Amino acid sequence: MMRSDRRPGPATRVRVTEWRGDAVTHHEDRLATEEPLEVRLVWPGAPAQRFVVTMRTPGADFALATGLTFAEGVFTGTDDLRTVAYCTDETLAPQQQFNVVTVELAGPPARWTRRGLSMSAACGVCGKDSLDAVEHIGGTPQDVVPVAKVNVVRSLPDRLREQQRVFERTGGLHAAGLFGADGTPVLVREDIGRHNAVDKVVGQLLLDRALPAGGLADTVLCVSGRLGFEIVQKAAVASIPVVVAVGAPSSLAVDLAREYGICLAGFARADRMVVYTHPTRLDPG
Repeated sequence: MMRSDRRPGPATRVRVTEWRGDAVTHHEDRLATEEPLEVRLVWPGAPAQRFVVTMRTPGADFALATGLTFAEGVFTGTDDLRTVAYCTDETLAPQQQFNVVTVELAGPPARWTRRGLSMSAACGVCGKDSLDAVEHIGGTPQDVVPVAKVNVVRSLPDRLREQQRVFERTGGLHAAGLFGADGTPVLVREDIGRHNAVDKVVGQLLLDRALPAGGLADTVLCVSGRLGFEIVQKAAVASIPVVVAVGAPSSLAVDLAREYGICLAGFARADRMVVYTHPTRLDPG
């Protein structure tokens, strides 16, 4: 249980016993912190309502709540967003005070889909219905035009790794990074959930009023691990044209990327990359 006198941090200290060959040592180690985050919605004339509980690494909680609700179509622009804050409900136990965030909207949600009590990497999406749902959330197919050079995109997993400060200490976090077409990092966030890391990136841009109305047309999203449907869905809603990862995509992620004009690339290394959709977005020169 987390301490009630301070916010939980992204890393937690533990005592461990380690074997190296026949040698045994006892020392302190650090783990990636995992805590639940409950997101509540409130708008004029309505009481606060639970939207979802997701497991996350504490840090950038407001960005996570903002990015998650935006990706789900709860609101469609910064004018619809009033405040994001930790809940002040007096009935919360002390250990819950930094695990509940309230997103205040200017009006009723644009799309209300009560997600139930919890989310995980397996979110119950499948097939054509899921692809159609992205349009209702706010995703718009993009014009397929060149965005970045092949060599730049292949280099992004290494550039992302250089920005993973908490992973360096714990070895237990995913990351998502938004990069310019020339490979310059725009924003990098870490979390125990790869989809949470993407929400933290997009959510921070929304909080900073730095997400253009037309989306992020000249950027590349790079994520650690594999590429599932949810990550591509979030890229589609934010109009990110290129998504690259160190792992493989799922079949539904490829279907969605193809339909929405997103270049999807996996297994990216300095000397290799597999492009699954819209390779003309990449300049081989």
